[in-house]
Amino acid sequence: MHLTLFWGKNVTLLVDSWKTDSWLSYLLTLLACFLFSSFYQFMEDRRLRFRSLSSSSSSAIPLLPKYQRSAKFATAVLFGVNSAIGYLLMLALMSFNGGVFLAVVSGLAVGYLFFRLIDDEEPWVVIDNACSCA
Repeated sequence: MHLTLFWGKNVTLLVDSWKTDSWLSYLLTLLACFLFSSFYQFMEDRRLRFRSLSSSSSSAIPLLPKYQRSAKFATAVLFGVNSAIGYLLMLALMSFNGGVFLAVVSGLAVGYLFFRLIDDEEPWVVIDNACSCA
């Protein structure tokens, strides 16, 4: 196990059965990391949109009161799924492989460009807490 950043095709990612031993398996692993991190940005965008729609203080039309509780529950489920994806990406980065690092970071950047940057001009996100961990 490497404890410093290394470059090479031999990587064990997340579980012992996910090992790359050829360039093809390594490139497919990098593609999976790229797509998974782009999907993370997509899910974050969906969670924030759903949260703003379910919020009664939003400028959008509020949901009916009887659906407010289920909307908050769905927002919490989306937050849990997105947190799990984020932690899995962090664990993938802990393989200390340079290619995995570049695939995840570039996937996050491309996902942000396609899914989150479009709506930066629209004030649909309601920020309740200025803390970055919320």
